[in-house]
Amino acid sequence: MKPLIRLFFRTLRILLGPLMLLKERQSRPTAVQRTVEQQAEVDRQCSGLVLYQFKTCPFCIKVRQEMHRLALPIVRLDAQHDAQHRAALQQGSGASKVPCLKVTDASGSAVWLTESGAIIDYLRGRFAV
Repeated sequence: MKPLIRLFFRTLRILLGPLMLLKERQSRPTAVQRTVEQQAEVDRQCSGLVLYQFKTCPFCIKVRQEMHRLALPIVRLDAQHDAQHRAALQQGSGASKVPCLKVTDASGSAVWLTESGAIIDYLRGRFAV
């Protein structure tokens, strides 16, 4: 029974995935406008951020939409199809749950945020205009 359920959901992802990605592109919010200096500072601050994601995860899409709205060039790593990224996510956060934002500070210590709402709140609090 378990393989049948997995097959059902895999088929559902294959069919709905492209539609979800298309909707994400079409409903992308307008990015905030900053001065060149302000955007350069935001870009520098984003160098310590990494988002572990699945492409068609609705919660990951929600976080990516907010990243686009805030004009944040955060590195995105695919934890679904890349075993190394999934292993790093598992080791760092303790689970393979996405979306997960790895926040590395200047001293090199990392904090892992694992809920889309918490990630969005963090990004808005740190980068809101």
